Amino acid sequence: MSALAAPPSAVQPVLSRPLILVLSIACGVAVANIYFPQAISPLIATGLRTTKSSAALVTTCAQFGYAAGIFLLVPLGDRLRHRYLVTTLLLVTAAGLVLAGVSTTLPMLAVASTLIGAATVVPQILIPMAAGLASPERRGEVTGTLLSGLIGGILLARTFSGTLGDWLGWRAPYLVAAGAALVLSAAMTVLLPLTAPSTSERYPALLAASVRLLRTEPLLRRSCQYQVLVFAAFSAAWTALALHVTGPAYHLGTPAVGLLALVGAGSMFATPRAGRATDRLGPDAVNLRCLIGVLGAAAVLLLGSAGGVVGLAGLAVGMLALDVAMQSGQVANQARIFALRPGERARLNTAYMTCAFLGGSLGSWLGVRAYASFGWNGVCGLVAVVGAAALVLCSARRRA
Repeated sequence: MSALAAPPSAVQPVLSRPLILVLSIACGVAVANIYFPQAISPLIATGLRTTKSSAALVTTCAQFGYAAGIFLLVPLGDRLRHRYLVTTLLLVTAAGLVLAGVSTTLPMLAVASTLIGAATVVPQILIPMAAGLASPERRGEVTGTLLSGLIGGILLARTFSGTLGDWLGWRAPYLVAAGAALVLSAAMTVLLPLTAPSTSERYPALLAASVRLLRTEPLLRRSCQYQVLVFAAFSAAWTALALHVTGPAYHLGTPAVGLLALVGAGSMFATPRAGRATDRLGPDAVNLRCLIGVLGAAAVLLLGSAGGVVGLAGLAVGMLALDVAMQSGQVANQARIFALRPGERARLNTAYMTCAFLGGSLGSWLGVRAYASFGWNGVCGLVAVVGAAALVLCSARRRA
């Protein structure tokens, strides 16, 4: 039978709790590939004999590749069976990770990072799939659960790479991650439901649909605007954090970046609650609280300039607050867009996540520039300004 069509009698797979757990773990393992370089960029700089600022651009390349992959590949989630698409992308991800692990120059590593980012878009295929299989009254809860797995991958990735990189060198995290991608590909082949495509449109039409939806759906634009700004702030802070903690203010190694990320894993427990709050109160109420949280996080992060125990405590609490605000806001934003057009969820998510990761790429670049020019206080100021802009937009809409 063709991978592009399902028989009319096909029965929709059941989204059981064990399957939700498996999908949540898959989201975390896959998304980790674009975040673990943040913790090891100082090691990359030493290994490839370049500056820390130049090595930090590896993270920007991965996020840019992720944005490109979302735009070019995620729409296929509406066109192809999820099982075949996801397993193929994981195999390509593994190949990119091996290429990165054997890179001998920074340009070669940048190209590999872009490829990894483009192929590791599996969570953005699985989340709309799960939303489509969930009942409407559970959609926010299911989205929040998968996002909690994704958050775990984001945060634990930095701990994994920082510790492993310190022990075995910067190449080790890439090669271990390649093995994990291969294992995950085999698991998805067995466990992923054999879902039916929701459209038979040609590929160019799928790409055009994401642009069309962004133009015609005001609620999609609203979600995109919030996430572009908040994710830019989030990426700026995390990219600069590795430079700050391993720099003259603290003189710590990359495992310290991983430990700070481990503290942030507490945000994993916030997203299911954010999902339930979104189901009960609506996305706008959750967005407002999250944007206020971004400003609070920026204020606490200023303590990071103090150095010592007080500074590290400020960094840990501030990054946790920023993680909770960004990820909880994402739950609200995605619940809003997934309710718009059930047959076009992958294309809606394509438009949303492409915008979000373009914002993240810009935020990473600005974070490095702000740190180089103004130090950690400059990064905190950048987070505050971007968060305030998003809060003004949200408040204006609530008054309208």
